[in-house]
Amino acid sequence: MANIAMRMEDATKGPFKVHSLTITPDTDPITGSVSWDPARSLWNSGMMFAALVLGPLFFTWSAFGVFLVLLLVTMCTGHSVGFHRRLIHRTFQCPKWLEHVLVWSGTLVGMQGPFWVMRAHDIRDWAQRQPDCHPFLKHGGGMLRDGWWNLHCRLQLENAPAFDPGPGIGDDRFYRFLQRSWMLQQLPLALLLYGIGGWPWVIWGICVRVTVGVTSHWFVGYLCHSHGPQNWHVDDGAVQAHDVPWAAILSMGESWHNNHHAFPASARHGIFPGQIDIGFRFVQTLESLGLAWNVQTPDNLPWRPGISAVTPIAAAMARSAAS
Repeated sequence: MANIAMRMEDATKGPFKVHSLTITPDTDPITGSVSWDPARSLWNSGMMFAALVLGPLFFTWSAFGVFLVLLLVTMCTGHSVGFHRRLIHRTFQCPKWLEHVLVWSGTLVGMQGPFWVMRAHDIRDWAQRQPDCHPFLKHGGGMLRDGWWNLHCRLQLENAPAFDPGPGIGDDRFYRFLQRSWMLQQLPLALLLYGIGGWPWVIWGICVRVTVGVTSHWFVGYLCHSHGPQNWHVDDGAVQAHDVPWAAILSMGESWHNNHHAFPASARHGIFPGQIDIGFRFVQTLESLGLAWNVQTPDNLPWRPGISAVTPIAAAMARSAAS
């Protein structure tokens, strides 16, 4: 009973809470069904078809450069910082106009709109902290089925937590607009790319970029919940996250996922020496410009209960925090 109470406290109160969900004793992370999601499936399939078929036909080095720059910019400023570290975990504060720009950049990644991303993330986050959860939520179906599920399907839990993004987010008209029009957000960028570089820039700057960004996000997420080194263990959690060091640059530091599970309220994921965290460096740059403040890290957060160090370097950090 004490462990259950701690998990409820961890999810609903304090700096490590899951912000957008209302957790009640009858919410159930296990019972549910997976069904085909037509809109996302057709979107992801169409982008992948265009990338695989048209990408080689329209390849130019300038188009490849546009693809690479836009991929890195949107994954860093948008998904890693705008969606994940700001909107979902609220690990730093910033002006509202800047938050809007970052979240718009996250929508450009092409995964879905901001509310969908928040809900999908937070339900998975909450469920993985429980003693057990649906295989969809713990990447427990093997790589091929997990890829199909996460790129083409949706999970409907029978007793899911209520979703409410909260004031300043759920009632934000710009975010509501982005959620309704997330696919169409590619169109202005496509027109700009066509005007500058023609069809090669459109195919590589939109179709190839969206395919690589969305697919790699799922793949790195799958690995982060199934393979790799660990420094921390979340007590009684259904899923123990892993670090994926080789993906640190591509994921903008998100692949230090074992650290993130231990300290979800931290803007810094690469907390040990040598752990490259480009997303956090971007937040630090904003802070140096006066555009971010109250940046949370393990150094200035209260120590999180319910985690155990499993390596000497993590144990030393825990002892330092306790002293």
